[in-house]
Amino acid sequence: MNDENCGAIRYPWKFASAKRAPGRDRRGTARPDCYWWRYRLRANAGATLERLLQLGERAHFIRGNGDREVVAAFDGQPFAPAMSDEGRAITHWVARQLTSTQRDFLAALPEQIEMQVEGLGEVNFCHATIRNDEEIFTPLTPQARLETIFSEARHDTIVCGHTHIQFELKLGNLRILNAGSVGMPYAEQPGAYWLLLDSQGYKFQYTPYDGETAALEVRASGYPQAQAFADENILKIPTATEAMTIFERMAEERWSRDE
Repeated sequence: MNDENCGAIRYPWKFASAKRAPGRDRRGTARPDCYWWRYRLRANAGATLERLLQLGERAHFIRGNGDREVVAAFDGQPFAPAMSDEGRAITHWVARQLTSTQRDFLAALPEQIEMQVEGLGEVNFCHATIRNDEEIFTPLTPQARLETIFSEARHDTIVCGHTHIQFELKLGNLRILNAGSVGMPYAEQPGAYWLLLDSQGYKFQYTPYDGETAALEVRASGYPQAQAFADENILKIPTATEAMTIFERMAEERWSRDE
């Protein structure tokens, strides 16, 4: 990647409806030469996946917990007992939007990808952490817990997602970057949040889009909870602080349960 810049993009399901290339920022940010997708399927699932695949070899995909759960639903496999009824309904609905070819694509995705990136060194791209695809951590996570989570990291940089919040953490010589979220961010204002990697390092990016149009298309999609999602995750969104408070409570409960 000596001459490339790379966009790390999380939850990109809106691009099928927004009709905008994810690398085009209205403030003039250049289109990345390659994309790393932390893909999660929601409204417009099949169409979005097909649109992303049109990028060809420029796009690299990794699997997250949402993809794993959708494949399980497609195959008629049971969900984890802790999944809510709402989560089960959504996951079943998404699975019904996919073709068998799309299911096979998701099932074959790697959990992690490693690559040498000029300016950042050896970079690991994963969904949540290098240990599993649903582990939770945020900038509020205690240092001792972070050291446990990343005790086996052998990379210069880890790029992750899962919590939908853009942030950077330093743990010794390890840099941890959360790319944020395009389709379901937690931030100060609605829009698409993503990460640009290049020879100069990294830049957290923000791209505005037409929220009213996106909300209309989500409401018309048949997606379960479409009205609530449009109102609470497109036209308005939770702040990063609100989300981190909830995530840390969830993480504490899981750590206490696993001890």
